Amino acid sequence: MPEVDLRFWYVKLLTTAMGESASDFLVHRFNPELAVLAGAAVFSGVLWLQLRSPRYLVVTYWSAVVMVSVFGTMCADVVHVALGVPYLVSTITFALTLIAVFSVWYRVEQTLSIHTIDTTRRELFYWAAITTTFALGTAAGDYAAYVVGLGYRDSAVLFLVLFVAPGLYFGLARRHGVATFWAAYVLTRPLGASVADWVGVSHARGGLNAGPGTLALCLTALIAIGVAGAWRGERRNLHP
Repeated sequence: MPEVDLRFWYVKLLTTAMGESASDFLVHRFNPELAVLAGAAVFSGVLWLQLRSPRYLVVTYWSAVVMVSVFGTMCADVVHVALGVPYLVSTITFALTLIAVFSVWYRVEQTLSIHTIDTTRRELFYWAAITTTFALGTAAGDYAAYVVGLGYRDSAVLFLVLFVAPGLYFGLARRHGVATFWAAYVLTRPLGASVADWVGVSHARGGLNAGPGTLALCLTALIAIGVAGAWRGERRNLHP
């Protein structure tokens, strides 16, 4: 697993926003069913490569995170759009699913720390949790924007405050590192999605009208810059 530092959170937040904008672009530009199937196929492929990696590889890991972001968003959108499940119900359902994943993970492994992920079974728990956090975050962000009526911009402000809170607590108390990490990790998704929607959607919907396709390309470029920096650091560590 990567080191959890400022670069980690920078790239992680970008992937959440990119997943939202890319998913919106794909399902509206192409056949939604085919888009979801293609997303599932690519996600399965990069996750297979990640699980086969004998150690942490920057490009492989972040490719998997990007595809979790895209596919997790599609899953949450399909639950609401295709199945007609209300945002509140899907938010609660994904939250309970995440609790179940964490409960089974802890019962089996006695830890939820990402620094102890050194077996395939632990890594499978990790990716199951991550996929669920993306679906949960998407549903929660849409619930805040649409049902509560905050809109995209105010939702982004709300989730930014909530995202910063666990880090501040850990920085001051130096306690509950695992819990604060996962709390912040879950909140990156609705934060990134709210920002992406605010920037990407039309003025009529309360956004800046950048367009999801254009925004997805710009965010992909920023992710590539962050991953390239991490890759250079990895190379220096391997070949000092």
